[in-house]
Order: sequence, then structure tokens, then C-alpha cells
Amino acid sequence: MLARSVGLALALALFAVVPVAADPLPSIAPDRVGLSAGPLAEIDSLMESYVSEGKLAGIVLLVAKEGKVAHAGVYGEMDRESGQAMRRDALFRIYSMTKPITGVALMTLYDEGKFKLDDPVAKYLPGFDKLKVFAGKDGDAIELAELKRPITVRDLMCHTAGLAYGLTTATPVDVMYREARLLDRTQNLDSMIERLLEIPLAAQPGEKWMYSIAVDVQGKLIEKLSGKPLDVFFAERVFGPLGMSDTAFSVPGDKLNRLTVNYGREDGQLVPIDGGETSQFATRPALFSGGGGLVSTADDYLRFAQMMLNRGELDGVRILQPETVDLMTRNHLADELVPIRLGPLPLVNMGFGLDVAVRVDTGKGDPAGSLGEYGWGGAASTQFFVSPREDLICVGMTQFMPATMLYFQQARQILYTALPEPAVAK
Repeated sequence: MLARSVGLALALALFAVVPVAADPLPSIAPDRVGLSAGPLAEIDSLMESYVSEGKLAGIVLLVAKEGKVAHAGVYGEMDRESGQAMRRDALFRIYSMTKPITGVALMTLYDEGKFKLDDPVAKYLPGFDKLKVFAGKDGDAIELAELKRPITVRDLMCHTAGLAYGLTTATPVDVMYREARLLDRTQNLDSMIERLLEIPLAAQPGEKWMYSIAVDVQGKLIEKLSGKPLDVFFAERVFGPLGMSDTAFSVPGDKLNRLTVNYGREDGQLVPIDGGETSQFATRPALFSGGGGLVSTADDYLRFAQMMLNRGELDGVRILQPETVDLMTRNHLADELVPIRLGPLPLVNMGFGLDVAVRVDTGKGDPAGSLGEYGWGGAASTQFFVSPREDLICVGMTQFMPATMLYFQQARQILYTALPEPAVAK
């Protein structure tokens, strides 16, 4: 009887973390929410040109206004080699679009009083107070400095912790990240943290905005504060309540036919680099990467974005308090750190909140947009934005690396012209 009770309890627990499938957001004719048909048709033509010219294999682009899908574009192919047409429920590697989801998951614990934003990270993850800071080189020797102040949870969420990413070899710290293989899918979060703590910071906390592995550290913080594995916590707190039934760290066998082939470019042509049953996402990873590990669909992510636009609630289910969403989606950076930069190029008009970029100005180099607009993108060229002032969301999913966001930026500019009064000066 005891074994039967334990088995039943385990079964119920597993069932509880499986997201319940939800319908896409309801659809509405564009003109009923004030969107002009001409610019939307222009977006369709633009996306089709990206496919026909071999720039991208396929695209799903969703536009929601006033809580309803006003435009759904599906273009090109999931798999060029087999000729499999793109479908609206295709699964995409969203990479760094995982980051806002991790931020929301962490902030559910903030709402419970489990931490404060200005708490030192070392309060929960020992060792972060012992880190040294890269201070230059003397010949081949690396010079190190002491921390001027502790790394805080806010630093992790704002990319001001002084951590790096190892995506380039620009600094000795980046080289150390690459050599340590910190994002190896076969090593768990505990192992990642152990190796990370052996590498100095790239900058003093708070002094620079540096896109980094900080959101993966947030994943470990979630596990520490909740006592649950990150994949389980995501399922319980975000995916299940929001009905994001196609969002996970891997793709089960019965869904692999919906996983897009990921492409790169060689000799000017699209070439497959990951896909099908041999995809790295076809197997469950040891590393649950809060910074870039998820696979999702455009409709799943639209539900997440709509929850954010609704200030923490969707379909009667509350994920975060309204004030917490407001906190996440306002700029937290000092003036001297704005605009943020990815590599050598600035993201014009953009500051940063808690795991999302936030528009702090308009009209300088990028006239389309409204103040307070926020969002982010991913390494396979996926992107989203939310405009609270316009009650507007756009989610773009595609499958190309390294990231190219021009298709989305152009669609976004056209989309703003579809509004009754384009938000140029708002």
C-alpha cells in the first residue's frame, strides 16, 4: 500500500509540472484594432523576399494588439532539404529569448520575499564574494584586483555583474570562459558555477554593461532559493500556468517533426547546422541554461509576452505582481551605460531593465518605436518586443545563425506605420 501511495504521489507530481496546452491568443481583424492593411501586406512581401532570396529559410511573425492576434505570417520552409513548409506551430531554438523567461521565474521568488534585488549574490551562492577582477596584463601575466563592492542580484539581471560570456576571444577572461566550456550541455549548473568561480571577473560590478553568462547564474539562484531543478520550476511557475506546452529545454520524440532545421551560411548559401533526430535539442541536457537553453513556438512566446504586457496576468492566472513587471521593464542603468552595446555596435536608444532591453529614447537613429518598449532576441535570429503604450506585441521566429535581426527590425519599422498615429515622438 505504501509503495502504491508513493507511486501515485510521484505520478501526480510529474503530471503537475506538465504544461496544459492552451489555445493561441484569439484573432481579430487588423482594422478592428486600428492597424492598416497596407503596411501589414508590406511586411508579408518583405518576409517573403527574405525567403525567396535565400537570406532565411523560414519565418513565423505574429503581431498582437489589444490582446488579440491581428496578423500571423508564416513564410518559407522548416526544412529546405526536404521541402517541408513552415508551420505556425514550428519549434525554434530561442536561445537568449530564454533570458526574459528566467527573469520572470526568478521574480516570482522576489514576490514571495525570498530575496531582495540588492542582496549580494554570495548570500545565496557562496564564492562570489571571493572573486578577483581582471585589471590588465603585464607581459603574459594577468593582473588582478579586489572587488570594490559585492555582486548583487540586480547586477546579474542587468548584466552589470562584471561577468563575461566567452563568445569571442576579445579579452583574456573571454578566452578563459571558452577554455572552461562553461555552457557545455553535458555539465550541470553546479559544475558550471564551480568552473565560473575559478575565473576572474572581466570588470568591477556596476561599472560596465557586459552581456554575459549572468542569467545562467540566475538559473542556479532559482534552484537554490526554490529547492527545485530549473526545468521543474519553469514548468510549475511559468509554462504550466501560461499553457506554454511547447516550451522546454529539449524536444520530445513525438514533436521532432515540428523542430525547424537550423541554418548557417557557407559560400553565400544556406547550409543546415542542426536539425531532426540528430539535433542537440533532441536529448535532455544536463545543463538547464537559463541564458539560452529553451525551444519554443511563436504562439507560446506570444502568450508569455502578453502576460508581461498585462502586467503579470493572462487568462485569469497571475504570474507576477503588476509592480514587479513594472520594475522589470524600466531602465536600471546609469546614464553613462546607455545605450547598451552588443559587440562594437550600440543598440540605439536602449537601456536595460531586469533581463530585458528597454527603450529610453526615440528618434535618434531609430525613429520607429515608443518609450518603454522592451524585448530581446536570440542567437538563431529570433526576437520580440512589447510596446505598453501601443498595446502592441511582435514575435519573430526564424532559424539562422549567427544572429541577424534585420528582417525583424525592418518589419518593426513598417509595423509602427500601420498604427493610426505612428509612435515616433511618443
